[in-house]
Amino acid sequence: MPLHSVDIKDFLEQKVNTYNNPKFIASDPIQIPHLFSKKEDIEIAGFLTATIAWGNRNMIIKNAKHLMSLLDDEPHDFILNHQESDLNRFNSFVHRTFNATDATQFILSLHHIYTNYNGLEDALRISDNSNNYKTAISKFKQTFFEIPHQARTQKHVSDPLKGSAAKRINMFLRWMVRQDTCGVDFGIWHTHNPSNLSCPLDVHSGNVARKLGLIQRKQNDWKALNELDTNLRNLDKKDPSKYDFALFGLGVFEKF
Repeated sequence: MPLHSVDIKDFLEQKVNTYNNPKFIASDPIQIPHLFSKKEDIEIAGFLTATIAWGNRNMIIKNAKHLMSLLDDEPHDFILNHQESDLNRFNSFVHRTFNATDATQFILSLHHIYTNYNGLEDALRISDNSNNYKTAISKFKQTFFEIPHQARTQKHVSDPLKGSAAKRINMFLRWMVRQDTCGVDFGIWHTHNPSNLSCPLDVHSGNVARKLGLIQRKQNDWKALNELDTNLRNLDKKDPSKYDFALFGLGVFEKF
């Protein structure tokens, strides 16, 4: 039986306080961008890490660290200044279905983004006066793949206009945009508004949200995310994505 809205808010706020703290970093892929201090390094490391953030979390972290080492632990400099021969080092990289072809394409597309679109912050900015990233993410995907590419790599960037909840990009956006006084999220994209963020929706957060009555829809798609957005923004319109810590923590760590 779902809790009343006041009880849900109190309950989730308690869980946010539990999991939104630096101790969370050590077990989460967000530790990878925390290795860096330069803005562009943080956002590139975050984007690439979020892109491969599915499956076993330890393997995600291990492979993301390996990916950073292949970028000479200077992601921004490598993206801008690599030579074609430098891309050969990615020939053996693989994380689940993300392989060397995909890694190489992401480097080329990121070079395109930083050379022609002033970087990820501008390329992912909402430009249609909407209060979520649905069209911004879809437009970003078009921009990302407007250079020559293999079709297989497109699957690694979600498109909300095709119904995807875009969990990994929404997680990345939370990392970059959310103003976090606890030091987990970075909040370095000041041209974005945290009130427009969506909670990353996956099997864990979706199951918990349904048990709490925050989602009725059964699929974890954009329609379900929109439903979750509405309910979480009723709890905190300025910082709705903070409840990701609660939903994820309840699902992964507490088996709620």
